[in-house]
Amino acid sequence: MDCLKAKEIESQNLPSQEPTNCGGTTFCRTCFNGLNTLSGVGILSIPFALSEGGWLSLILLFQLALLCWYTGLLLQRCMDGNPRIKSYPDIGEVAYGQKGKLTISIFMYLELYLVAVEFLILEGDNLNQLFPSMGFNMAGFKVGGKQCFVLLTALVILPTTWLKNLGLLAYVSAGGVFASLLLVAFVFWVGTVDGVGFHEGDVLLNFKGLPTAVSLYLFCYCGHAVFPTLCNSMKDRSKFSKVLLFCFVVSTITYGSMAVLGYLMFGQDLKSQVTLNLPIRKISSRIAIYITIINPLTKYAIIITPIAAAIEDTRPFRNSLTISIFVRTLIVISTVIVALSIPFFSYLMAFVGASLSVTVSVLLPCLFYLKINVAARRFGFELVVIVGIMVIGSFVGVVGTYTSVIQIVRQF
Repeated sequence: MDCLKAKEIESQNLPSQEPTNCGGTTFCRTCFNGLNTLSGVGILSIPFALSEGGWLSLILLFQLALLCWYTGLLLQRCMDGNPRIKSYPDIGEVAYGQKGKLTISIFMYLELYLVAVEFLILEGDNLNQLFPSMGFNMAGFKVGGKQCFVLLTALVILPTTWLKNLGLLAYVSAGGVFASLLLVAFVFWVGTVDGVGFHEGDVLLNFKGLPTAVSLYLFCYCGHAVFPTLCNSMKDRSKFSKVLLFCFVVSTITYGSMAVLGYLMFGQDLKSQVTLNLPIRKISSRIAIYITIINPLTKYAIIITPIAAAIEDTRPFRNSLTISIFVRTLIVISTVIVALSIPFFSYLMAFVGASLSVTVSVLLPCLFYLKINVAARRFGFELVVIVGIMVIGSFVGVVGTYTSVIQIVRQF
């Protein structure tokens, strides 16, 4: 932490994502891209989510994985009925015309923007963990360590955002899957070899923290924006349901493992990112933090590219290099301002999960499927399941959004 459209852009830029001359990507490559879609910054906050909800909230993690897997299948069924559909906005357009396309685009770009903000907050938190004494005075104002590193990170990544050909960055971002697995491995090493141990985590269920926990869990599975692109890229689209099953099973095992490890190691003392709890003097902890730091640096430019492209493609700004650089610089500056104003990683992630991810990954797939597939509107088991999912999603969205907003406000 991809949030959702952000992860779509990563996968679209991966060399294995693009259709080949022989007719598309293979099953194995699509599985890899799918795992990269679901492997994001959510893995850092999944232990905190478990500490908020308690051990029994793990049941909700598995249930949400099942729910999001099913809504992913609904998107595939929407594509099966119309070969012109190539992306998620196309599904919205087929279902509800330009209004549907505009709606899904707004939610996806907003989610994308907030993920970019999350990356800056993540960089500031973890670099401050490595170098806690950093800071300086500017125009009579004292800039603390976290704020300083957010600014420095923005300066480092700014030139990369000016590039329109992000192929090199896309190759680097392909290591996201392995970075997530390495992170879990090093956290396990800290617990077993470096002496932290697994003696914490004694809360069975915390009703008060459930909205935050569920919102963070849902954020981990918000890869639906990329699913139509992945499906369309395959040689044999009929196998995409197996791709979805494989990706959700593997990612759930990864997320569950990190959640259990982190909660057993640090219990209720868990911070918003598990890396902030690691003993900084241990080499394994430093490696884990470095992995966490490098990943967002390689993905930020890819994440904001679709936002910039949407602005640049408007008629007055089209094909202007100067305008392109100006627009992308303004986007970076705005994300810095938001990151400095709302530096609350887990609560901002919970807000994204409860409001945007619920909409993109739960509600809209159901609405689009019912609109496109007339037979699905007939009363029966399928309709009952879909309506049930929409009711659950709406409840989670409303309660989770309210809770996350209240928690963010209380931090000021």
